[in-house]
Amino acid sequence: MLKFILPNKTLEIVHIVMDYNGTLATDGKLLPGVADRLKKLAPAVHLYVMTADTFGTAGDYCRELPVKIYTVNTRLGAADKEKLINTLGPEQTIAIGNGMNDVLMLKKAALGILILGEEGAALQALQAADVVFKHINDALDFLLKRGRLIATLRP
Repeated sequence: MLKFILPNKTLEIVHIVMDYNGTLATDGKLLPGVADRLKKLAPAVHLYVMTADTFGTAGDYCRELPVKIYTVNTRLGAADKEKLINTLGPEQTIAIGNGMNDVLMLKKAALGILILGEEGAALQALQAADVVFKHINDALDFLLKRGRLIATLRP
C-alpha cells in the first residue's frame, strides 16, 4: 500500500490503473524508463494496464512487467475502465490516463492523474484529473517520491 497523509485526507492506495497508449506508450511503444518505475511501485501496489490496444503491441511490451493487462472494448472502453475502478474500490485506487475513454476512471478514482504526452490529452480528461504531468515518468516519480504528492495536493 502507498499511504499519503494530506492535510484534509489520507490516501491509502492499493491499486494503480493505467491507460496504455498515450500514457505508458507512444505509438504503441512503451516509453523508456516506465518499466523500471513500475517495477519499483509493484511491491507496494497492484498495477493494471487497461487498453484498447490500438497498435496491437501492449501484450508484447508488458509481458515482463508486474502488471495485469485488460483489453477494453473499442467503443465501450470508458465503461470498462470505470467498472474496474468500481470493482477495485475507487477510494483505494489511482487512475492514470490521457484520453476520452479515461474520463470516467479519472473522475472515479481517489486520485486521477492526466498525462499530457506526445499524443496529447482530451480536454474532458484534463478536467476530470486531479493532477497533470507532461510525461508518465514524472507521474510515476510523483508516486515513488511521496513528498511530491503532498506538496502538490496541499490546500
